Amino acid sequence: MMFKKTIFIPDAIKKSLVKGDAFDAIMQMQGKAFRDVPGRKTIQVNLGGESYFIKQHFGVGWREIFKSFFSFKKPILGALTEVKAIQKLTDIGITTTPLVGYGVKGFNPATQQSFIITRDLGDIVSLEDLCADWQHNPPATEFKRKLIIALAQLAARLHGAGLCHRDFYLCHFVLKKAQLAQGEMDLILIDLHRMLMAQPTDGSAVMKDIAGLFFSARDCGFTAEDWVLFKQYYLPQTADFWSKVEVRANQLYSKFHSDKFQKRLSAEKSVID
Repeated sequence: MMFKKTIFIPDAIKKSLVKGDAFDAIMQMQGKAFRDVPGRKTIQVNLGGESYFIKQHFGVGWREIFKSFFSFKKPILGALTEVKAIQKLTDIGITTTPLVGYGVKGFNPATQQSFIITRDLGDIVSLEDLCADWQHNPPATEFKRKLIIALAQLAARLHGAGLCHRDFYLCHFVLKKAQLAQGEMDLILIDLHRMLMAQPTDGSAVMKDIAGLFFSARDCGFTAEDWVLFKQYYLPQTADFWSKVEVRANQLYSKFHSDKFQKRLSAEKSVID
């Protein structure tokens, strides 16, 4: 039976692993869980005195692969999508989580296992948390303006390079608290495991990214005037594009607040609480 294994781990981390197969050691590693869903787990670990995040992919199964194909989507099989995404974002000047190591094992796409190791960014805050109370306690006008322009410019750079995040929500933009305290606005884009490396020509993926951003900011005190500013610093788009963004953002908002989705969210949180 044909077998494939590719692994890259710095020596500093190898020394911290138990003796034996390094790939298996990382796939079996336990730590503080930040996400635990079928087929994928994200944990925080300490190796050699340094903090890292490890995403372990245990295989998506044929059902998910066929589901993606029937939806005309390329299936996400494992960690290599995020590895390539981090490398690409670094090339185009978008700050993201630093890549430390990765590995993949197996030819069968349904059972293929893989992992990615990234460096802990330290003391950070997501825009979801930062903006959560802005509807009732708005920030200084100049700070908000600076943030919106930074968001628009990052989105323009991402989409201008032919990429789409596919989970383009406020929770996936973070700032280092130390830099924020100094007035710096170096946005960091995280959670790239679904990154689309080549946009469809109809622009639908780009529209969905922007709709996701608008939806996630719905209850955070962003005004119509704020989005006018965003559009000024984003890529030129048609009126039809922005109309579709609004429709999809409304759909996402309704779906998120549905009983079915909230039950699913509670179930996922209960696994890591």
